[in-house]
Amino acid sequence: MHTDRNALFENLWQDYRAVTPSAAKIHRILGAEEGQAIINDHIALRTFNLKPVGLDTLAAHFLALGYREGGEYHFEGKKLYARHYEHADPEAPKVFISELLTEQCSPELQAIASQLVDGITDDKVTADNFLYSGRHWDLDSSTYRQLLEESEYAAWLGAWGYRANHFTVSVNHLTNFETVTDINQLLKDKGFAVNAAGGEVKGSPEELLEQSSTMADRVPVQFSDREMTIPSCFYEFALRYKKPNGTLYSGFVAASADKIFESTNAGI
Repeated sequence: MHTDRNALFENLWQDYRAVTPSAAKIHRILGAEEGQAIINDHIALRTFNLKPVGLDTLAAHFLALGYREGGEYHFEGKKLYARHYEHADPEAPKVFISELLTEQCSPELQAIASQLVDGITDDKVTADNFLYSGRHWDLDSSTYRQLLEESEYAAWLGAWGYRANHFTVSVNHLTNFETVTDINQLLKDKGFAVNAAGGEVKGSPEELLEQSSTMADRVPVQFSDREMTIPSCFYEFALRYKKPNGTLYSGFVAASADKIFESTNAGI
């Protein structure tokens, strides 16, 4: 496991950026063109609730770096469970980890998921690079489509494996943009598609968190039988509000996160 937090997040960023061309473009627009300091609010990771790759296994990489458990979240419709983790250092990105509750899925999906993770050993999941190691299995396009029919989440995980599903720009740290709506307008003006599921702005000041996201890039992926162009990763934007005690809210809103998941919808 990593002993250097910055090194871990830099590797996660480079791996994410390699399959998310829009992230580099947005980074350039906000940084070079708009002169903004870009601070990462959080990343998100996905997994199956199967040994040895369950949520706790992924979380162990961050706990070893001084992170502590925050809130937990349930997504009954998508059959997901999630937790977030945060660090005492306010500059450290938060981490949102979710897992598919495979026992709630069809026997067919359960069998596929078990087969996918069957070859992953304990030494692989504790290796420095596991969180950005990608796919550890072969997958053909028909199995991808079979997963897609039941669970967008499972299909994405099957195709992409272990990597950051998204990075998140902290709107609080931007000086030229006061609202998430302002950011969304910039994105649309520059030709990016904004996730409109549940509204382009998810959450509210009353919930202490507002979020938006691009729709995932579509990039070619090599399956065992053919190449297909499918959704990869997306870029998120988060604006946090102060709690009554004057500190910024550090958690997440399940109803909003539920719609953010749809940024990777394949639509095929």
